[in-house]
Amino acid sequence: MCGAAPECPRKLPGSCVVLNIVHVVLFPSRGSVVRFVGYVDSASSAARTGSSSRSRPSTVSRYVSRSSRSRRAAASAAAEVDIKPHYRVALVFPLYHSAAFAILVTNLYLGCCTVTMAKFDPVQVMETVQSQRINRLVFPPTVWNFILQLPQLASFDTSSVLALGSGGEIMPVHIKMRLLEVFPQARLGETYGMTETSPYLTLSLLKTHMRDLPEDKRFWYKARTGREFITVELKVVDQDGREVEPNDQEVGEIWARGDSVTPGYWNRPEETAQAFQDGWLKTGDLAVIEPEGYVNIVDRKKDMIITGGENVYSTEVEHVLYEHPAVLEAAVIGTPDPKWGEAVKAVVVLKPGTRAGEEELIAFCKERLAHFKSPKSIDFIDELPKTGSGKIYKKGLKDRYAG
Repeated sequence: MCGAAPECPRKLPGSCVVLNIVHVVLFPSRGSVVRFVGYVDSASSAARTGSSSRSRPSTVSRYVSRSSRSRRAAASAAAEVDIKPHYRVALVFPLYHSAAFAILVTNLYLGCCTVTMAKFDPVQVMETVQSQRINRLVFPPTVWNFILQLPQLASFDTSSVLALGSGGEIMPVHIKMRLLEVFPQARLGETYGMTETSPYLTLSLLKTHMRDLPEDKRFWYKARTGREFITVELKVVDQDGREVEPNDQEVGEIWARGDSVTPGYWNRPEETAQAFQDGWLKTGDLAVIEPEGYVNIVDRKKDMIITGGENVYSTEVEHVLYEHPAVLEAAVIGTPDPKWGEAVKAVVVLKPGTRAGEEELIAFCKERLAHFKSPKSIDFIDELPKTGSGKIYKKGLKDRYAG
């Protein structure tokens, strides 16, 4: 896809598709290009493609589909996200996903050259990085993990990559550190958001006055979920709607409001009433916040496990499992338990050619976590279910194991 970059190739095969939110001509084949035609003024609805089973058309598309608001969304993203007009950007997200749409519109706004791929293949991604001299890559952590497992990864030239992005899930710290080793010239920035927020809500880039902090402190901030995006306000509140202390300890739910936040769900007044309070969108994400306003998500509210009256955040257990050298993927859920209410259960995919048993992994977790947080049982499967955007589909696992 090309905005205005003259060096982009333009004669490529593929079928032509016209998108109905922003008019572009799309050639969805590897190394393809998109020619920008213009904005659409009609308001159409965008459905969420997150981890819930039911899509909810959101009127947020009125924000991104109208001419002036599309430009505002793209302009604010261009101001905040680590991207420059001369960058060549790889886009592998499906374009129905709000993050992919935001990347596309921002690239068109800036005139970046955007190289697309019809489907994700880690080898093809790295071949494209090398052959197309890609400057920016954005993937959810699950996809980054697949790339990092490539045995021939060190053979690819990654010197052109200047910016890495991630979102959609919480990225374990060890994956972040490994990415910076593989892409030594790159800066790493995480974004968090949802369709309802067009889609950005936070990003992990440093505020201006923090850029001279010691390196370890800068990494500490950049490893967090991030601070609020330019177009939104956010707060972290307790169950009574009161803001928690910014002490990086007290857990609450992220609420957001702003020009880029949807006013509600299309023709679903009851769901709108449940999701909003006094103009604030209740995201369903649990987080802590520190004095500079940087939040760190600890779990989805619906994914938190309550066992014996204690809260267990599934992501904390997953991050420990990812530290085991044999674990490729891990998802932690709660299953019904007659004694404790819920039991912590892990579902794990092992790396090819490795071995690890249930007792070994449970013992590994108990060495690093409180015992009540450690899995009571572990199942091993060949592949975790994924959503269309590459995120782990926990609801599918809950339906299978928790009924």
